[in-house]
Amino acid sequence: MYQDNSYMKTYVIIDASEVANVDFDQVHETSSDTLRYSLDGSKTFVKFRGDTPSFLVGKPQHNQSQILEILSAPEWTSSEEI
Repeated sequence: MYQDNSYMKTYVIIDASEVANVDFDQVHETSSDTLRYSLDGSKTFVKFRGDTPSFLVGKPQHNQSQILEILSAPEWTSSEEI
């Protein structure tokens, strides 16, 4: 069965220092203010559909279930939030 992946979101975790390189016209987030950061502020992530934006090429990519598992880890979620 053929599956069109252009509608599926892909997630990429980046270092906070790389936010300046993000082209917000190519990802779902609209600015650095709309990003979710790890609790220590060192990492964030962006999501996109379709082709990988050039500034994300070579970085590990995750599907929705993978990113949800990552974001449930203590690095991203405080026990006080649960």
